[in-house]
Amino acid sequence: MSTPRLPYASLSPDAYKGLSATKQALDDSSLGKELIELVYLRISQINGCAFCLEMHADALRAKNVPDAKLDSLAGWRVSARFSERERAALGWAEALVNITGSHAADKDFEPLKTHFSDAEISDLTFAVSLMSAYNRLAIGMRQ
Repeated sequence: MSTPRLPYASLSPDAYKGLSATKQALDDSSLGKELIELVYLRISQINGCAFCLEMHADALRAKNVPDAKLDSLAGWRVSARFSERERAALGWAEALVNITGSHAADKDFEPLKTHFSDAEISDLTFAVSLMSAYNRLAIGMRQ
C-alpha cells in the first residue's frame, strides 16, 4: 500500500466541490443509481483504482446486485447477466475511457439512442468523465 501523497480534497476545495456537485446531479438523474454505479465500477476496473473498486462494489451490493453479476462485470460482453441498456452504457463507458483507441466511434454511440434520451446520454457521458477524474485523483494522489 502506498503512502498518500496530497490531500487533494482539502487543498483544492472549490474544484472538489465542483466534482461533488456533479456527482450529486448524476445521482439524481433518470439514469438510476444502479446503472451509474455499475458504470463507475467498470471504469474503475479499467483504470485500476482499488479505492473506487471497493466503494462502488459496496454500493452495488447495498442495492442487492448479485455477486455473480459483479463478478462477471469485466466480461459483460459475453455474460447473460446484463441488459441491453446496461450493455449500451458499458460499451460507451469503455469507448470513452479508452478514447485513444476508440475515438468514441459511432458503433459505440449508436446503441445509446435505443435505450437513452439525449439528456441521459449527456448524463452518462458526464458520469464516465467524472469517474475517470476521480480515478485519476485517487490513483495519482495514492488515496
